[in-house]
Amino acid sequence: MKKLEQIKLGVIGMGYVGLPLAIEFGKIRNVIGFDIDEKRIHNLQNSIDKTLEISSDEFMQAKGLEFTNDVKDISDCNFYIVCVPTPITLEKKPDLSSILSATQLIASVLNVGDTVVYESTVFPGVVEDYCSQVIEENTNLTFNNDFFLGYSPERINPGDKKNTIRSITKITSGSNDSTSDLVDALYKTIIPAGTHRAPSIKVAEAAKVIENIQRDVNIALINELSIIFNKLNIDTEEVLEAAETKWNFIPFRPGLVGGHCIGVDPYYLSYKAEQMGYCPAIINSGRKLNDDMPQYICSTLVERMNKKKIDISNSRILLMGYTFKENCPDTRNTGVKEIAEILASLNINVDIHDPWIPENFLHKNNYIKFIQVPKKESYDVVIIAVAHKQFKAMKPEYFESLCKPTNIIFDLKHIISKEYSDFRL
Repeated sequence: MKKLEQIKLGVIGMGYVGLPLAIEFGKIRNVIGFDIDEKRIHNLQNSIDKTLEISSDEFMQAKGLEFTNDVKDISDCNFYIVCVPTPITLEKKPDLSSILSATQLIASVLNVGDTVVYESTVFPGVVEDYCSQVIEENTNLTFNNDFFLGYSPERINPGDKKNTIRSITKITSGSNDSTSDLVDALYKTIIPAGTHRAPSIKVAEAAKVIENIQRDVNIALINELSIIFNKLNIDTEEVLEAAETKWNFIPFRPGLVGGHCIGVDPYYLSYKAEQMGYCPAIINSGRKLNDDMPQYICSTLVERMNKKKIDISNSRILLMGYTFKENCPDTRNTGVKEIAEILASLNINVDIHDPWIPENFLHKNNYIKFIQVPKKESYDVVIIAVAHKQFKAMKPEYFESLCKPTNIIFDLKHIISKEYSDFRL
């Protein structure tokens, strides 16, 4: 078994997960951060992080970190950590292309005794059954004899400056006892919160995937309750505030589910379950309900526009916020995109204002336009879609000032009190 001081570390994938991890390791040891995106590497070499997760001070602290997009630069590494996306296809099936491509790339430089650890979210069995096979097919090495695998799932929360990589317990695992020891020991050097050593890679894979399934199902329940309460003309927020007076009521809120995890991970486990002959009814139902929320929001809005005699085809709507969550520039799988596209399909002109989106951000649909400053008295509808701190700091009168005399203010995030909004989830 290697000792910690013998590890030559390479982190593959410099996105929301890989970069913070490489930064932490770079503060205490030499590490190479690799990504195939040449522009991304150029920015990182100049201490520029477009995701806004890493500050210039943190770049300076990571004195042992080097960035590259040249595979030759990681050929001397003997311990690799893979942090690449695991999205879903248009058919909502697991898309393992990135993780398998990264594995094939590592195989091209892998040597006897090397270790590869994965952080990407997958269904149980991907690391040992899929990734090991890719390495064996592309080398003369044998799994658990010549090379070893581990899994330590990422728990990065984009935009969260409180629950950082250092403050969240890290699950670790390995393909045998000695690898588990090494993986656990390595992560302990950068995680003050400590580690939890899972008994197997499959257990660690399963633990990760259910973290977000649990949130998805709970949010789906609250979304369904919101739909019911809307039909009963009851304010959902007032119901939840009352229910939360009981000590064991779980405080979830209705809303759009997006991002790289919650809206994706359930499809990974349901896919594997269906392979094994079981249809996961609760997981699938919760996912469908959350997937359908943009359509529900648009349908509800159109009904209310008709009641107020607002001409749909000549209307102008402002969406406040576009990212999948507040206070970060991450737009992956954002539900706001679907809302905008549904409204645009009705020939509604949609303006989107999001202070976290770059100025040059464009949309291919001619009915959708990103703007820097909303014009006053211009909108039939204002939809508060994301709870950015900039929006929370605004007075309710500001949102009113953007509207035409006959208008609707649709507050999806409960930023303003209900007397100022026509509808809240």
